Amino acid sequence: MSDNTITIGLTGDVMIGRGVNATISNNGYAYPWGNVLPVLKNTDINIINLEAALTNSTKKIFKTFNFKATPDRIKTLTVANITVANIANNHILDFSEEGLIETIQTLNAAGILHAGAGMNENEAEKPVILTTKNNTLGVLGFTDNEPRWKAGISACGVNYIDISNENDCNKALTAIAKLRKETDIVIVSIHWGPNMNEEPERHFVDFAHAMIDHGAAIIHGHSAHNFQGIEVYNHKLILYDTGDFVDDYVVDPYLKNDHSFFFKVEVSKQRIEKVVLIPVLISKYQVNLAIGEDYKWCIQRMQQLSAKFGTKLSDKGEVLLF
Repeated sequence: MSDNTITIGLTGDVMIGRGVNATISNNGYAYPWGNVLPVLKNTDINIINLEAALTNSTKKIFKTFNFKATPDRIKTLTVANITVANIANNHILDFSEEGLIETIQTLNAAGILHAGAGMNENEAEKPVILTTKNNTLGVLGFTDNEPRWKAGISACGVNYIDISNENDCNKALTAIAKLRKETDIVIVSIHWGPNMNEEPERHFVDFAHAMIDHGAAIIHGHSAHNFQGIEVYNHKLILYDTGDFVDDYVVDPYLKNDHSFFFKVEVSKQRIEKVVLIPVLISKYQVNLAIGEDYKWCIQRMQQLSAKFGTKLSDKGEVLLF
C-alpha cells in the first residue's frame, strides 16, 4: 500500500438507541462493536449511517418507531474511530427539531463530521470535505425518506430527494458534479428505498449510474435493513444497500438482516484500488465477525446478489474490480 492510499470503512445502519442504548449502560461504550472494534480502528476513515438521534428530548414525533440514544453515547462512536455520520435518514428527527439540533451539537463537540441534515437547507446540503494522506474526499448525504422533514430556507431538516422527481435528481447530480471538481473522491451516502427489499428497483439503479456519471466514486446506500448486491460501474463502486451494522431489530428468517458486512475500500487519488467485504453478525445488541456457516452465508448471498450486476466476489470477500 502506497503512502497515498487511504482505507475507508463503510457500514450500514448504526442504531444505538432503545435496547442497544440500555445495554451500553451495563457493558460500556465499546460493547456494541464486539470483536469488530480492532477492524474499525485500523482504517483511516469510517463512515456510518447514524440511525438514531443523540438527545435527551422527549418530544417524540408520532410514528411507528422512534430511536434515540442519550448524548453521552457519542463515546460509542468516538471509541470506534467513526469519522463521518450520515444523518439524512428517517430517524434523525424522531424526537423533533430539538432532537436533531442536540444530535448535531453532540457530533460537533466530539469532532465527528456529519452530512445530510442541518439547521436549514444550506447546511443540510453541505458536503463534508476532508483530506487524508494527500487525498481529498467529499461526502454528500441524501435521503428519500420522510419528505415532511425536508430542510427549508430557515427550517432545520434533512437533505431530502425524491428519486422519481427529475428536478430533485438534477439538483443532486449538480451537487455531485460540483463536489467532484473540488475533491479527488466523492462519496454519496444515501438512505433510500423501502425496508426489506432484496434488490434495488430499476430507477434506483438508473440514478446510481447517473450519480457515478456525474462524478461520484462510491455510492454508500442504506435503508433496506438487509444488504443488497454490489455493482462495479465504470470502475466505480455502488453499494446499493449496506444493511444493518448495530441494532436491536427482529430478525427475518429469510433475509437474515442480522447478517451483513464491514465494507473496506482502499482508494488512491481518483482510483479505487481494492474492496474487501468482512462478514459480520449482530447478536445481543453487538456486532461481531461472522464465522463458520454465518460467514459462508454472507459471502454466498452477496455473490448471488452481485452476480446480477456482473460483479464477482471471491470466497474471501474481495470484489473483483477490473
